[in-house]
Amino acid sequence: MRQHGSPRPRFHSRQARRSGPRRLAWVAAIAALALVAAACGGRSSSGSGSKSQIQVGLITKTETNPFFVKMKQGAAQAAAAKGAKLLTAAGKFDGDNASQATAIENMVAAGVKGILITPSDTKAIVPSIQKARDKGVEVIALDTPTDPQSAVDALFATNNFQAGVLIGKYAKAALGSKPVKIATLDLAPGITVGVLRHNGFLSGFGAAAVDQSAKDQVSASQVVCSQDTAGDQAKGQTAMENCLQKAPGINLVYTINEPAALGAYTALKAAGKAQDVMIVSVDGGCTGVRAIQDGKIAATSQQYPLKMASLGVDAVVNFANTGQKASGYTDTGVTLITAKPEAGVDSKDVQFGLANCWG
Repeated sequence: MRQHGSPRPRFHSRQARRSGPRRLAWVAAIAALALVAAACGGRSSSGSGSKSQIQVGLITKTETNPFFVKMKQGAAQAAAAKGAKLLTAAGKFDGDNASQATAIENMVAAGVKGILITPSDTKAIVPSIQKARDKGVEVIALDTPTDPQSAVDALFATNNFQAGVLIGKYAKAALGSKPVKIATLDLAPGITVGVLRHNGFLSGFGAAAVDQSAKDQVSASQVVCSQDTAGDQAKGQTAMENCLQKAPGINLVYTINEPAALGAYTALKAAGKAQDVMIVSVDGGCTGVRAIQDGKIAATSQQYPLKMASLGVDAVVNFANTGQKASGYTDTGVTLITAKPEAGVDSKDVQFGLANCWG
């Protein structure tokens, strides 16, 4: 206890004054270290730091065709695996260019690094694609080449001409020297995928001398009826009914895809001709392969939409990370599927088709 009049100790106050600034500096240092640690921890957990998520656009012809449903699934799986965000859109119907053009504008505005597109109108969509490319967006066509093909940075697709050649060769081997009357149930005028498959079929069958560079559908003397179906089953049935009225002796039918093929089968069955007419097609969806198993379709050329989509997403992500765009044409493969193989024509059986089908 301090006595009255004794001097007041001053060392406590001096020590406090000396230690106060040190304590504040020490606290500030600890806080700074904590902030640095938190920042480092944030970068590690996100794996991307301040980088924004890569966005990839996918525009298909329609939402309902099983081929494009599988393509969308493949793109979604690939985007998730790469940590990218997938934006999707589709036409209201096969041939709906306006919806696809609007989708391109919307995706560019949203900041996508690349757009994957199955063009409905291979010529009309080109100006919209060019606008996107002018803004630095990578554009890749899937399944269907643009016209010209150089309108996009790259193409990942089936060799559609070869798909047609395979079913043409098969039909020729199966029918031999038997006289034929052919109906072609096509897609729509001027759409490259339809032209290539149609011409490939005629080339493989030996009905017309055409090659993959041909820009227009060709015909031959054996072709007694040609109808457009837009790849739709109901329209395929109507087209087949019209062809049977025009040429009742038809015994070979080429179809742009399996929905059109099943429509043709329905019409042939109703007319009592299902057992007398061979149907060949392109796609390789599970419904189509089962139709081969059931004897409704003789053969189909199977293509692989999931592979197209996954390669496309990988290419866009690579462009976003490296600045290097994909280029040229990548063949995603095609396989002839049939339950009744023919000598000299490479094919796989229904079991292979079911193991690799989609839809």
